[in-house]
Amino acid sequence: MRQGRGDGFREFAEGRSGHLYRSACLLASGDTHLAEDLVQETLGRMYLLWGRVSRIDNPAAYAQTVLVRAFLTHQRRRSAGERPVGEFPESGAAAAGSGSGSGDPALRLTLLEALGRLAPKDRAVLVLRYWEDRSIEATADAMNTSSAAVRTRTSRALGRLREQLGGSMSEFAGL
Repeated sequence: MRQGRGDGFREFAEGRSGHLYRSACLLASGDTHLAEDLVQETLGRMYLLWGRVSRIDNPAAYAQTVLVRAFLTHQRRRSAGERPVGEFPESGAAAAGSGSGSGDPALRLTLLEALGRLAPKDRAVLVLRYWEDRSIEATADAMNTSSAAVRTRTSRALGRLREQLGGSMSEFAGL
């Protein structure tokens, strides 16, 4: 019986690890090492809960919640605001504006840089709402806060992101 449970977890981990990693990269503002650590911590916590997973309605969504909470815990534990990153272009927003496709590396770097300048909870709410496409209620549950707080934080975080990207995100969204 124990082997069957391990096989079930292995299937789950193989199927979800790519999605978890992409979300973790956004949360970590492109810091792939931190993203890998967050995914590993998430999968470790999920493994410990795997025997009780039948009581969880949606294990994939629960794993995303665990990931966000691991990220927020990591941010609270940090004693300094330093963060190792590669060098970004000096004029990221200008370079991104000249690109036309969503696969534009300069655009991606600009957006990651802008996300990285947001507070961790602002970053988390934007990733959950717009990358994960979660409802306000699901985002509130994942962040352990109220729906009103999610609405307020989303509005403020989008405003800060707009300021960083020059006031208009429509050119980045392809509108």
